[in-house]
Amino acid sequence: MATKHLEIEHKYDVAQDLPWVDLSSVDGVAAVEPAQVVALTATYYDTPALRLARAGITLRRRTGGSDAGWTMKLPVGSDREEHGEPLGEDGEPVPAALLDLVRAWARDHEVRPVATLSTARTVHLLVGPSGQLLAEGCDDVVTSEAPQPDGSVTLSHWREWEIELLDGPPEVLDAAGKLMRAAGAAPSPWPSKLARALGAAVPNPPAFGQLTEHSRAGDVLHAHLAAQADALLGWDGPARRDEPDGVHKMRVATRRLRSALGTFRRLVDRDVTDPLRVELKWIATVLGDSRDAEVLRERLLAEISAEPDDLVMGPIAALIEVELRSDHRKAHDRLVEALNSDRYFRLLDRLDALVADPPFTPPADGRADRVVTKLVRRSYRRVERLVKAGAPESPTGRDHWYHEIRKAAKRLRYAGEAVEPAFGAPAATLAKNAEHLQEVLGEHQDSVVARQALRDLGARIHLEGENAFTIGRLHALEQARADEAAAEFEAAWRAVSDKHLRSWLR
Repeated sequence: MATKHLEIEHKYDVAQDLPWVDLSSVDGVAAVEPAQVVALTATYYDTPALRLARAGITLRRRTGGSDAGWTMKLPVGSDREEHGEPLGEDGEPVPAALLDLVRAWARDHEVRPVATLSTARTVHLLVGPSGQLLAEGCDDVVTSEAPQPDGSVTLSHWREWEIELLDGPPEVLDAAGKLMRAAGAAPSPWPSKLARALGAAVPNPPAFGQLTEHSRAGDVLHAHLAAQADALLGWDGPARRDEPDGVHKMRVATRRLRSALGTFRRLVDRDVTDPLRVELKWIATVLGDSRDAEVLRERLLAEISAEPDDLVMGPIAALIEVELRSDHRKAHDRLVEALNSDRYFRLLDRLDALVADPPFTPPADGRADRVVTKLVRRSYRRVERLVKAGAPESPTGRDHWYHEIRKAAKRLRYAGEAVEPAFGAPAATLAKNAEHLQEVLGEHQDSVVARQALRDLGARIHLEGENAFTIGRLHALEQARADEAAAEFEAAWRAVSDKHLRSWLR
């Protein structure tokens, strides 16, 4: 039976001869159960390039102890989310349910054993006044074997203490850790036993230090690309499972990557990055199909629920729910198919290569305040040119004009966000104001899409002999919302174009 829980624990390095610390004095601990000794053997799995370990993910099959079985641990902030599957028989493949959780990292690459850890564990259970298990203290003596590409095996041996929260409050963990440190234990620098066993075989992520306006322009871009590539991978699983915000967040990360490679294209070899932008646009479009159907359904159902009962004629809500949910389901099925395709996996491989070794051009070596600001300014001027061109006379042309300004404002927002770590508040303010402009015009564009959907739905309902009154009313409400958004446009643009707020771009 599959399991899932959040693992909250602290790890400590200790000398081989350090006596175990008495935890019975921790506040809230009524007793410490007699120590139990167990022998654990865990085989860890990863791709040949150690993609899981590089992301802080561990996948193991462990025998011995009360939690024998397959376990996947995924980083969640400073803690880890643990997923389990039954042990099964020796020689069985990794459970598909676990591999699906990390498909963005495993992709279509082979997943094979990369280390075996044997642990002699002494368990100390901390019990509360009501008999509840507060925490588990473990004294582990570990021996690891990590096969090397040349056929040799790297052996390691160490001792560590763990204190894991069970049903107790976080204060138990803190108090136990304080006693452990006082006894001579030191917080472990390793995120997991596997990371310690593999050591230098796991490449460190790029490090950029403190970015400022005097930093190398390439470093500012590189840091942003690395962060967004990580975000894309992190939201892949939630997007596959159609979890709240999963598709939206993954789409945003994809768009930020594509936008950065466009805005800062002078800093990179476009022979490498332009084809990558094409692929990012492809997956963003597939993500968008799923997201747009979901947003439209939620928008229209919210409008119907706000209407007086006597103005909702016929089963309109049910019709919208069924039709648009079906559209969303079909779009999400196409998304999952795309996320399991060779095309998507190769896109991720190319993103890995981009982050590992960006194809910088000579301008990337310049200072950020002399290079980056010029490129962000170009994004601003793109919005400015569109605004100054003025709105077309025709309603269709005006809708298109607003939509183009919205897209340009979004690119400006992403540019500001990309350089915010180096330029601080001025870049953050520009990004915030551009985001507001984007949202104002996004409301207008959502209304355009909703009105078209309502028109099509109303025509079909009418031809089927049903009452389309409510559809017409919703169409009018959507037109009013579009007019309100258009009325907010000028104020939103003034905030973006304020000379004082964008003086840093000079």
